[in-house]
Amino acid sequence: MVNGRFSAWAVVLSAVPQGSVLGPLLFLLFISELPDWIKNSICMFADTKIWTRLTNPMDAESLQKDLDSLSTWSAQWQLKFNPEKCKLMHIGHKQDIKYTIRQDNIDWNIQEVSEEKDLGVLTTCTLKVARQCQAAVLKANRILGMVHRQFSDLDRKSFLIIYKGFIKPHLEYAMQTWSPYQKGDIEDLEKVQRRATRLVKGYLKLPYEERLRKLRLTTLPTRRLQGDLIETFKIITGKEQVNCETFFQMNRNVYDTRGHCFKLATSRSRLEVRHNFFSQRVIPHWNRLPAHVVAYDTVNTFKNRLDKEWGN
Repeated sequence: MVNGRFSAWAVVLSAVPQGSVLGPLLFLLFISELPDWIKNSICMFADTKIWTRLTNPMDAESLQKDLDSLSTWSAQWQLKFNPEKCKLMHIGHKQDIKYTIRQDNIDWNIQEVSEEKDLGVLTTCTLKVARQCQAAVLKANRILGMVHRQFSDLDRKSFLIIYKGFIKPHLEYAMQTWSPYQKGDIEDLEKVQRRATRLVKGYLKLPYEERLRKLRLTTLPTRRLQGDLIETFKIITGKEQVNCETFFQMNRNVYDTRGHCFKLATSRSRLEVRHNFFSQRVIPHWNRLPAHVVAYDTVNTFKNRLDKEWGN
């Protein structure tokens, strides 16, 4: 309906009407049986992803069979995939294996890529985060430049509203996924906040630490560590709809009685990149927390206790 006038009725042969209130729910119902066609792991959220570990030629054949099943499902339910948007990424050792997806009786070779944006985060075949850090810095600096051109004088209150609403989210979006660990990436992100805090009237010549104290802000590494600990608390206490054992293993050492009772077991990480994953890097910081900080039911109470502990 546009301006009170309706279009003519049409028969919908497949999919669901777009722009309707029930559209998202109907679409989920429409594709709900798709995982039953797949033998390997599948994730359907915004984009559909299939993955498996390749240890022998049979694994590659199994993955191709899943792609063939997708093609069969697509033809049967008249919901076509776009072959040009289908991408292949090998994580780890490069595999010289080609995969195809069938559309309209034509076999399309799936394009192999070394990086791909997934829900706003750049994922690379090496799982390194330098490219994502560069993209975040570029977006934040672009907005910071616009703020600098539009506002000649910013008081503390106005700056905090603009910074927390338009600049800081780019530096912290999905941070548990791509938290930087190399010194250059960490410094590049911190430079954005250094530059931003100089915009406050009267703060230009103050040291960076003094500007943070007056604005009641922390450095970005401290902020990222706080986010890691809060996310760990939510996972362990069941406030996130994920299986805790997917990320962590509880410490079963009966002789370790110091600290709190929710300590996590550490595991060896042969690769540096894995050592800096969320499920690995947060463990020593989590285990060092005192019992009176961890032993609470609500996230806000945990956060307030953590802030108080760090303040002391």
